[in-house]
Amino acid sequence: MSAEIKSHVTELLTLALAKVAPQQPASIISLDRPKQSQHGDYSVNVALQLAKPLGRGAREIAQDLVTAIPRSDWLAGAEVAGPGFINIRLHPVAKQFTVKTVLGQGARYGQSVRGQNQPVIVEFVSANPTGPLHVGHGRQAALGDAISALLESQGYQVAREFYYNDAGAQIENLALSVQARIRESMGEPVEFPADGYHGEYIREIAEKYIAGSAPDANDLDAICRFAVSELRAEQDLDLRAFGVTFDNYYLESSLYRDSRVEQTVAALVSAEKTYEQDGALWLRTTEYGDDKDRVMRKSDGSYTYFVPDVAYHITKWERGFKRAINVQGSDHHSTVTRVRAGLQALSSSLCPGIGKGYPEYVLHKMVTVMRGGEEVKISKRAGTYVTLRDLIDEVGCDATRFFLVSRRADTEFVFDVDLAKSQSEENPVYYVQYAHARICSVLEQWGVQFAGTEELEAARAAAKESTDTYPESFLKDVDPSPLTGPREFALLAKLGEYPQMLENACKELAPHQVAFYLRELAGDFHSYYNAERILVPQTPLRLARLALVAGVRQVMRNGLDLMGVSAPDKM
Repeated sequence: MSAEIKSHVTELLTLALAKVAPQQPASIISLDRPKQSQHGDYSVNVALQLAKPLGRGAREIAQDLVTAIPRSDWLAGAEVAGPGFINIRLHPVAKQFTVKTVLGQGARYGQSVRGQNQPVIVEFVSANPTGPLHVGHGRQAALGDAISALLESQGYQVAREFYYNDAGAQIENLALSVQARIRESMGEPVEFPADGYHGEYIREIAEKYIAGSAPDANDLDAICRFAVSELRAEQDLDLRAFGVTFDNYYLESSLYRDSRVEQTVAALVSAEKTYEQDGALWLRTTEYGDDKDRVMRKSDGSYTYFVPDVAYHITKWERGFKRAINVQGSDHHSTVTRVRAGLQALSSSLCPGIGKGYPEYVLHKMVTVMRGGEEVKISKRAGTYVTLRDLIDEVGCDATRFFLVSRRADTEFVFDVDLAKSQSEENPVYYVQYAHARICSVLEQWGVQFAGTEELEAARAAAKESTDTYPESFLKDVDPSPLTGPREFALLAKLGEYPQMLENACKELAPHQVAFYLRELAGDFHSYYNAERILVPQTPLRLARLALVAGVRQVMRNGLDLMGVSAPDKM
């Protein structure tokens, strides 16, 4: 049910608790949805929690609470069940009120202020600028953007950040690879680097470099800067095509340029969290749950990969982000313990007060792309993998984004290209978008069929006087009491679940729950549409049903918007 209804029932139970056990806090009251609808609309286990502290039987306490619940027009009844549960049944008028809530709040329906404007930084994609974005980066982009949108919907102040790994051996290999192609194109004998990059895009970068003013095939630094700049620009174009934007880009190279890596290492040494052995500098990560200590600075003087990561996360803390979320591939699993260990080791110096779980991680499994029943493994340009742009060009941005967040991040995912392009109910994004377009068609038919009638003129007048979208501005004031059928109550119940679903998805950083919900809502709507006529002759029933489907459309828009997916009016 809607937040207003849930809040109202909670208030009734709080008043009852104040009579039965005035010394107990209202925070112990929790409303759950029963697994079986015949058990009511809400189930409450507060009596079971009170049995021990009150020294009484749970069923007896439950009965006293039921007796003490104040009368309400929204409450049809409450009964004791099982060992002491209280099952709450709502009056139909409460369920029908959900429509007015949805249409009244519009795009704000489901949002909350629980986050209290707390700043949160969400880092995602963070691809090395050594090649085009692959499908794994795409899953990360879709997940990170959807998680950010979920957090914003619950009142958090979110900063989206891309961390460019533009330093280290992989960047050197990129420069050497481009340099080899430059010399090759100039007719010079070339030995391609063993760990080089072989995609067609390397040749394209080399050709662009040669076409520039006074190109020098021996200036490796210039080649490196040019290649990184070209690939950053290409990645930015791919992300824009995917509808993903960032508030900030942070360069790994700046950590070295600004001496932050050295300062971090010096602080760890000063805190006596390191030791020298075999010519290397080690961090005592075993003090923070690691299975063995880890090398920070190798015997050749270079730093291992997690050291700049620690320095980078110190900057997040210093920038005021007391909550940080990293969306990364599951191959970064070993990074979690080491970065947290480095930060904990500095909790009394560079980042005082930092928590043991800082930063939070959402680790996702990689994606297998299938077409025609066979795995697609390579892209012509990339040479060794399927690029994000390949997928967008073939199935579209909407299907790509919806599919990539439609499963739990920590599960393997098979992206079926044929399914994503199909126009069938098996294709979840098509199924949901088609439901939205169907509702738009119904509302359009209403405008044609009842043109010139009093209700249409009233709707148009309401639209002129309101900032809401027509016809929501008119339908939000419609009497929903004619909505009494079982399919209508199923739709009303599903609309009412949306705010709680969003809250849970935000807590668990699980945007796949939004995809599941939208699929179920679309299914309930299609069943209703196929079984009931909406534009019936009876005006009160017609308007009530129009309000109901307009509410479904609004919630679909809200959910799709969180996922970065469009809500088309026609299909």
